[in-house]
Amino acid sequence: MANEELIYRITRAIYDRLGAAADESMVEQLVTDIYRTVAPAIGKNGPALQTPVPGRATFGDSGTQEGSASRIVISVFGVDHPGIVAGVAEILSEAQCSIVDINQTVVQGKFAMVIIADAARAQSSVANLKNRLRSEGEKLGVHIYAQREDLFNAMHRI
Repeated sequence: MANEELIYRITRAIYDRLGAAADESMVEQLVTDIYRTVAPAIGKNGPALQTPVPGRATFGDSGTQEGSASRIVISVFGVDHPGIVAGVAEILSEAQCSIVDINQTVVQGKFAMVIIADAARAQSSVANLKNRLRSEGEKLGVHIYAQREDLFNAMHRI
């Protein structure tokens, strides 16, 4: 069973138990904690799990891209004004994260941006980076959501 499939099954089980209204950040943390607990045991006693290589996507049995645990999907939403891109980029730069891909648009004064960032060389944890981004979003008057790419991909299969 590929990592993505295991993450998907764990996520599905949590949502089945807690319901669709469950807090997404709580579900993400539960999935991460459970995955870290069970993955080593499954690797020893069952089908081999692929270990993500920092900065490089892995592929499961189905040939679909799983994503990387070292990459982060960052979504930013709010009313457009100068400094949003700079504020997010500054946090990533300070954390030694590279922007792999970025797309932003403004529709009738509403700002939306998605960034894929590589955190393989990050000087802090992904959880700390997510908190810093969330705090910066509050200062900028926008909502910033960040999630590991592999968890994002698995959770959005549901």
